[in-house]
Amino acid sequence: MKLSAVGLAFSFEGKKVLDNLHFHVAEQEFVSILGPSGCGKSTLLNLLAGILPPERGEIFVDGNQILTLNSHFAYMPQQDLLLPWKTILANVCLYGKLHGSEREAQERAAMNFPVFGLAGYEYSYPHELSGGMRQRAAFLRTALCEADIMLLDEPFGALDVITRGEMQDWLLGIREQLGRTTLLVTHDIEEAIYLSDRILILSGSPACFQEEIAVTEKQRSREWLFEQSDLERRIYYTLRGTARVD
Repeated sequence: MKLSAVGLAFSFEGKKVLDNLHFHVAEQEFVSILGPSGCGKSTLLNLLAGILPPERGEIFVDGNQILTLNSHFAYMPQQDLLLPWKTILANVCLYGKLHGSEREAQERAAMNFPVFGLAGYEYSYPHELSGGMRQRAAFLRTALCEADIMLLDEPFGALDVITRGEMQDWLLGIREQLGRTTLLVTHDIEEAIYLSDRILILSGSPACFQEEIAVTEKQRSREWLFEQSDLERRIYYTLRGTARVD
């Protein structure tokens, strides 16, 4: 198993946020986490990435326990966080620059700019790109990290509905090329159905996983997604039963 967590718990200011979480993610599997607002989804990613220490429990990657910040995880937040004074090429190669491998990062970036829909924008600045293009640049920066697990915290949540749909289509199209184990936090039920191999649903506070849903369809399209109303309804009422949904 690529990633697993056993008995994870975390409290903030004396309040239990997560309690006794158990889950696993297989090699190159794409798993989405859904849950009510404020239930601790982003906190879970921070625990996995080593940004926060768990109150209790253990995290394993490839069978080895993870105790602190490490190179297994690449974390992409909702905001693109591109540096406005740097070109797109310099932004996406930031990890390489910080780790003394900028030239190699530039070579890899050059090969991937067309894949990420950014060809011709290498020397543009963030303010010259649309919101969707900025998110693709941020995604490329994350992908160029030497990490085998991607943690995505609502990466398309700030985009308008049309651009968000385009980004979901794009991510679905390049999933195999990325070849990464991926954990996505999202509020978007359709997004979770469209992109995931499995969906894990968190309860309210303190949060624990209350349901796991496998999405087995291999040939996905928007038309296929529109036909998943029964599954979307099931997930909606499961979420509604755990806590208020914003």
